[in-house]
Amino acid sequence: MRLSNFDFDLPDELIATRPARPRSSARLLVAEGERITDAIVRDLPDWLRPGDRLVLNDTRVIPARLSGTRHREGSDGARIEATLLEPHADGTWAALLKPLKKVRDGEEIVFSDALSAVVEERDEGQASLRFNLDGEDFDAALAQVGAMPLPPYIAAKRAADAQDREDYQTVWAKRQGAVAAPTASLHFDEELLGALTARGVVFTHVTLHVGAGTFLPVKVDDITEHKMHAEWGEVSPQAAAEIMETIHAGGRIIPVGTTALRLIETAATAPREIAAWSGDTDIFITPGFRFRIADALMTNFHLPKSTLMMLVSAFLGTEEIRRVYAHAIAKRYRFFSYGDASLLLPETSAVGEF
Repeated sequence: MRLSNFDFDLPDELIATRPARPRSSARLLVAEGERITDAIVRDLPDWLRPGDRLVLNDTRVIPARLSGTRHREGSDGARIEATLLEPHADGTWAALLKPLKKVRDGEEIVFSDALSAVVEERDEGQASLRFNLDGEDFDAALAQVGAMPLPPYIAAKRAADAQDREDYQTVWAKRQGAVAAPTASLHFDEELLGALTARGVVFTHVTLHVGAGTFLPVKVDDITEHKMHAEWGEVSPQAAAEIMETIHAGGRIIPVGTTALRLIETAATAPREIAAWSGDTDIFITPGFRFRIADALMTNFHLPKSTLMMLVSAFLGTEEIRRVYAHAIAKRYRFFSYGDASLLLPETSAVGEF
């Protein structure tokens, strides 16, 4: 398929720059086959059945955006903006530096009295940074001076602020390592979780550390030539056992967000079977993919021509997603990370054999 198959016109004013408050007051578009219903996220229990299992990504977003000063002997310091991408096994961090051309290997960037880093190498638009702190000391210093790494389409409209430290984090965030939030999960609050529990819905936590590559544009017209970024994830033995228990009991497996969906489909061993798994996944889901675990999907509204548009098109059907998005735009739903949500319920299960 061509990249143009996943394009659509989105009015700029529909891009949300702040979330709904309370979280569960966001709008929820429910697509059940050809039927589309306008609802509210707090209505989610009404659309689920006792015994359904929601799969939740428990990654925690780090304040990965830093502003510092490059120090070079014999010259004034230059302001450098750094966005941390992922840690390396040798203790360094991959980072985007702006402007990259103003730093050299071996130079120091000072971010605060406590936190600094040396540029070890630069390659393909990225740099490798070795910080002066590690472990809990690094985490504490980063929490003091870092800002939440808002997506480019929000950062272009406003700077991150203190409120984003709460807004851009799920209420169950636990395992630190993401530089982007699993945004469908941002709609959940304790009240909604309680209502879902009362309904008989159960939960499983998995981890996928969302990387900055989630925002990279697709630059090829033939989507089969696109190379996905890899992200680290884990489905624990307990998580796999819980999912299998629900499958055997006849309940539905419903990932909250494309990150949770990509992870459980990576860990699938056969149709309706999943096992414990951990590692880097670069799974690329496009129309024609046969889902082995997920029965439904809760997700936000995605960017035109993005890999996530391809994923939801694969899940619900290309024409069905076109109708869903046309309805969302006509009804003025709010888009992207801080926007509204959708619940995709295929008329017949998307699950099947490859």
